[in-house]
Amino acid sequence: MQSAYNAYNQNHVQIESPERLIEMLYEGILKFTGQAKNALLNEDIEKRTYWINRTTAIFTELINSLDYDQGGEVSHYLSGLYVQQIKNLSEANASNDMEKLDEVVSVTKNLLEAWREEVCQTKVG
Repeated sequence: MQSAYNAYNQNHVQIESPERLIEMLYEGILKFTGQAKNALLNEDIEKRTYWINRTTAIFTELINSLDYDQGGEVSHYLSGLYVQQIKNLSEANASNDMEKLDEVVSVTKNLLEAWREEVCQTKVG
């Protein structure tokens, strides 16, 4: 039984590399923001708030994961960008602003694309 657990644990760690985890966080933002948009369209305040809060939590986790010592200017830039997205989410929630949610989706899609390109270049190089 212990060897099965060890094998699972080893495979799980290999599958969920730090690079993949960041990618999954961006994908989660896109998924949850989409859910928030659907809830906004359906005038479901409770679900809209729930999905916006989940999305905000991911941005908060991304901010907490930044390494300002190694990342330097990039980490500071990303921190500001993430904080702006949290602000957009808050405004979308307070005023039913679909445009703010669309902005979060657009920014996150660009971040995800850039992240994937960076990971591919790092693996190749």
